[in-house]
Parts: sequence; C-alpha cells; structure tokens
Amino acid sequence: MTAHVITDDAEALETAGRLAAEFRAGASERDSARKLPHAEVERLSASGLLGVTVPADHGGADIRHETLAEVFRLLASGDPSLAQIPQSHFVYVNVLRRQGTPAQREFFFAEVLAGRRFGNAQSEAGTRHVQDIRTRLVPAPDGSFLLSGVKHYSTGALFAHWIPVLARAEDDTLHVAYVPREARGLTVVDDWDGMGQRTTASGTVKLDRVEVPADRVVPHHLTFQGPQLHGAVAQLLHTAIDVGIAAAALAEAAEFVRTRSRPWFESGHESAADDPLLIQRFGELGVQLRAAEALLATAARTVDAAGTPGAGLTEESAAEASIAVAAAKAFAASAAVDIGGALFELAGTRSALDGLNLHRFWRDARTHTLHDPARWKVQHIGRYLLNGTLPPRHGLL
Repeated sequence: MTAHVITDDAEALETAGRLAAEFRAGASERDSARKLPHAEVERLSASGLLGVTVPADHGGADIRHETLAEVFRLLASGDPSLAQIPQSHFVYVNVLRRQGTPAQREFFFAEVLAGRRFGNAQSEAGTRHVQDIRTRLVPAPDGSFLLSGVKHYSTGALFAHWIPVLARAEDDTLHVAYVPREARGLTVVDDWDGMGQRTTASGTVKLDRVEVPADRVVPHHLTFQGPQLHGAVAQLLHTAIDVGIAAAALAEAAEFVRTRSRPWFESGHESAADDPLLIQRFGELGVQLRAAEALLATAARTVDAAGTPGAGLTEESAAEASIAVAAAKAFAASAAVDIGGALFELAGTRSALDGLNLHRFWRDARTHTLHDPARWKVQHIGRYLLNGTLPPRHGLL
C-alpha cells in the first residue's frame, strides 16, 4: 500500500477541506442505509492525512495540534462517522511517539506513512468501570505473549491494518499490543447498532490466545507516571468532532429555512428567512457555535504551547492543557446536541420527515457526546480554579 506524504500544515488543511466536501455528498445516504465507508476510508488513507503527526525525523509533517483539530473539525462537518474512525489512529501514533522504542517507531511510522491504519480495541463491557481492563497479556516460553479478551466500542478496528489492544500484563501494568488485523485468533464483529455515528463500525473485537511478539508491545502505563498530553490530545480530537457536527447542523438548518421552510403566517413575511424570530434564534445559535470553535482553537493552542520542543512539559503546563481541552469539550458537547435539536425548531414540521434524515445530526451528536461525561470535566475545571487541584492523569482529560 502507498499513500501521498503530506509535507506541512497548509497541505493538511487543504486536503481535509477537499475530502470533507467529497464525504459530505454521500454522508446522509451512508447513514440512512448504514453503508460502511470502505471506499472513503481508503481515500482518507491514500490522501496522506493519517501520517501528518509522524515526526519530521521519520519523514512526517509533524503538524501542530491546532491544525490536527481543524482537520478533524472539517472532516466531521462532512461526515461525523468518518471523522471518528481515525481518532484512535492518531491516539496510538501518539503512544508510539512517547513510549515506543526506536525500532518500534521506525517500523510503525513507516507503516503509517504508507497509509496503513490503526484501529482500537480498548473499552470493555460488563466491567466495574471504563478503566477496569481485564484483557491479559500472558508471557509465552519464547518471550512472546498470548493475548486474550473481548473488547467493545472498537471504532476503526473493522477498517484497520493494525489493531492496538489495551491489555494488562501479569503485574497488572497497562500495555498496548499492536496486532495485525489478520492475526490468528483475532475476530472483528460488525455488531455496532448505535442510533448515531452509525457507520463507524464500532463493534466487538474478540481475542483468543493471539500470539504477539515482544517487539509489538508498548508499556503504556509509563505514559501516566509524569506530566503528559495523551488525554488532552485524545479529547481534543473528540471536541473537534462535536464542533464539526454543530457547524454542519447549523449550516443544514440555514439552507433548509432559506429554500424549503414556509414562513409563519403571523410574521408578515413572504420568506421564512426574513422572520425576525428565526433570525434571532439563528443568531443565538451562531454565537454558541462561534464560542465552541473559539474554545477548540484555544485548547489546541494550549496543547501546542505545553508540548513545544525544548520548553519541557511540566505538571502545570500539562494541567493547563487538560483544563483548556476539558472546557472546550464540555461546551462543544452541549453545543452539538443543542444545535442538532434546534434544527427542527428552526426548519419546521417538514424537517422531521424521516426520509430527509435531518435527525442524523442530533443522533450523531447525542451518541458521540456519550463517550465520556462532561459533568466530570466541569468538576475538574472547578477544582482547578477554586483550589488549584491539578487534574488527574488517567488519560480521559
């Protein structure tokens, strides 16, 4: 497999904008029929966008987080499901940047630049909580490992070449095993039936004594032993997806009102777009969207500042980044759900027709924002502001 290699931030943004326009054209039909975007994911790989965070000394563009967030926002404005598919890809490229050996980085960064995709197999159902990981890496006599467990919500796994699996070693420490999609004993089940984000194929991964060489295992627990941006970067991309959904919903509502909605008879206007009450509501939602976009950009710049080479990441700079992202994520989650729902209020009765599929924006927003609760982000923001309590390093903030 070969892929174009993007060389800088400007090219990454141009590519994302072009792909977003392409993906937007078929997004509603794919969602309605739950037609998985295999061809679109291949175009995403071939474009080179999946390699843009590979370090420069390995041949990548190593773009800024502000640019990466905008890439995801653009893609999500075209098709939120497609935007979510590579989110874990970038998270696990990041894991290799921080904890991979030189040999691991050389091998996997070459894979990424060639267009190969990382999925994920991290969450488990039926456990006590999200960090209760029961999948195990058991040492084999030859120095390799055997990997067994069941994973759910495995976004990207069905489309992946490599599936990073979150697992615990014998001493209970957390590791990531990078497993080929075709490995014996690994099964990906397309059983995702969420009401939104319908074409992410976030189904089940089953692992039955999968053989994993030692040089395909990364000690992820070390990520959380000092200041880190792992959680902030992962959450930044989720935030960008929410902001993209909100923008797409508001744009769709405006187009519908301009071209299809009837004015309310009491308004005295011939066009619904001239109704002062609708204009007021669009203005209010526009302010909400602009605030979400501004918080996203601020959070991304804060992450970039904390991770500036030579600056030295500190507990304080990592905390600032996490809090900035938490604020953006909490606000964006609310904005996406609010605007997705307000679309019907603005566009009127006809917009609720199932065949128009305008409810996909609200369904996508409501589903995606369930990823992790905003209420806990607000708690950490409050503790930080009031008492100077640094946010936790658990990777979800």
